[in-house]
Amino acid sequence: MITMDQYEYIRTAHRVYEKSIRQIQKETGHSRVTIRKVLQGEFPEYKRRSTQAYPVLEKHRETIWNWLKEDRENPKKQRHTARRIYTRLVEEEGYTGSEVTVRRHVRQVKAKEGMDTSGAFLILEPECGKEADWGEALAIVQGIRTPFHFFCMRPRFSGKPFVRAYPCEKQQAFFDAHVHAFDFFGGVFPTLVYDNLKSAVEKVLTGRNRIEQDAFRRLKAYYSFEARFCNPGSANEKGGKA
Repeated sequence: MITMDQYEYIRTAHRVYEKSIRQIQKETGHSRVTIRKVLQGEFPEYKRRSTQAYPVLEKHRETIWNWLKEDRENPKKQRHTARRIYTRLVEEEGYTGSEVTVRRHVRQVKAKEGMDTSGAFLILEPECGKEADWGEALAIVQGIRTPFHFFCMRPRFSGKPFVRAYPCEKQQAFFDAHVHAFDFFGGVFPTLVYDNLKSAVEKVLTGRNRIEQDAFRRLKAYYSFEARFCNPGSANEKGGKA
């Protein structure tokens, strides 16, 4: 009988990682008939265990916990995802278990420790344009842990990003980043989507109305592009992460 771990792995491998039935058959040893039944939604009856056993992951649980604790001191965009934790375990710790097991364990730890604060949202069909935003990261410069700011512009369709680091997020750096980004992409998209950055927005009005900074309006006029802004606190409306 197929287990729930195997059931979840088969569906994730096919639907998320786009593995073929033949490839899943080689990895799991299950017949194609069984795999097709799983993909159609059929699953065996099972009893939920009161505690989750992790025979392969057990010796790595402390390492995972240490990484998650360190993340509390890091910028949000530089923290570990479950995928990153799995990759590091394989490359650095010799982990031989499945990614599904790691994802489940990380989810449980975050929920227990109050680390899981993410909300749910729907990604809308993107228009032809680019997203632009600032981010933060830490780097080791001459042996010193140093924070810096990076500007990222990313086309919605290709997802190929342009990233450039700066010591601050002042308007001069903001405009300089645009110039280099347009040169990198070989042109200017008709629409750019932003959060309500101070470098671009002087005042947020009702709805999507904004009073833009004069210097930013000049930049727009020079390069002939339109700016659209997300609602306050709703960066997910951009449809992706810059």
